[in-house]
Amino acid sequence: MASGQRTYLDHNATSPLRPEVAEVVLRALQLPGNASSVHAEGRAARAEIEHAREKVARLVGARAKNVVFTSGGTEAANLVLAPGFRRLGQGGVTKLLVGAAEHPCVLNGHRFAPDTVDIIPVDSRGILDLAWLEAHLEKGGDERVLVSIQLANNETGVLQPVAEAARLVHAYGGLIHTDAVQATGKIPVDIAGLGIDVLTLSAHKIGGPKGIGALILASDQFEIAEKLIRGGGQEKGFRAGTENVAAIAGFGAAAELALASLEQEAGRLGALRAEAEAQVRRIAPDVLVVASAAERLPNTFAFAIPGLKAETALIAFDLAGVALSSGSACSSGKVKRSHVLDAMGVEPALAEGVLRVSLGWSTTHEDVIRFAEACERVVDTLYKRKASAA
Repeated sequence: MASGQRTYLDHNATSPLRPEVAEVVLRALQLPGNASSVHAEGRAARAEIEHAREKVARLVGARAKNVVFTSGGTEAANLVLAPGFRRLGQGGVTKLLVGAAEHPCVLNGHRFAPDTVDIIPVDSRGILDLAWLEAHLEKGGDERVLVSIQLANNETGVLQPVAEAARLVHAYGGLIHTDAVQATGKIPVDIAGLGIDVLTLSAHKIGGPKGIGALILASDQFEIAEKLIRGGGQEKGFRAGTENVAAIAGFGAAAELALASLEQEAGRLGALRAEAEAQVRRIAPDVLVVASAAERLPNTFAFAIPGLKAETALIAFDLAGVALSSGSACSSGKVKRSHVLDAMGVEPALAEGVLRVSLGWSTTHEDVIRFAEACERVVDTLYKRKASAA
């Protein structure tokens, strides 16, 4: 490996900013106007926002008027997962059901009282238990239920049966939210095709700027009674505050690029992931590839080599010039046991060693080769040495 050369395989945490997006952001940063002002400078800023809104809407098959920009996927989820989310003319929801493997922004970020929340279990592949969900909905009586199910898991890449869940939820008069942060830009996402009521996105997972996301409604027939940020009437009253024009413009540019290359990138990344998995199996035949029997995102795989601890292995890979993750990157940089793996019933000793490889727009075949070389060195130094000393 050339001196200073790095291999970045942590796109599920943050995908590097695309050069084309950086150009758009820089141009938008130089606009002087406030998007709420009526003069020409203000109208120019407003035009940037509305053009970006159209591009983000197209990425998920939505209408631009139903896109609400936020500071990221976490704020978007916090905003909508509240008792005051409802269809116009109806009462708010009284019960929240969330998948056991959801992102912490859902599990910890909702605004429901603890005694009004139930957790939907997942099986050993990490897939939601639809039978449990149907049984719970059936016995719910007069409860007005909101269900939150991610489209793809950020740690394992496992895809969830969201469309099937949506049909169940609506059959019992409930509402359904989908965290589509990890899936969007990697697989086709269509809000109408999924049959959901609302989804949430984040730009930095698709090569856009950090600190910008969106809440996207299936129609304009929904409201949120309890706003998180109150003040002016920006974002159709859903979120007050002067809009981050540059970040929003960058989000739009990233969404446009992701949509244009979606099919090609899915095939390319799927082939690279398959090669990376094969290399790990060659190097460590006793490796566990998490959820290998489930349908997963084409860019993601998580693995554990018995006897290796994630924290030690991450440092070793980093020193070898390869950036990986042990799971979610939303825990203040801490390496800790994953609630996702616990929900799947992964043996604790193995769960403590799980590493995640996540590929993206900047990943090349050479990156996979360098990852395999680093993996071989890590196994030789940390694993085989330990085995010989036993």
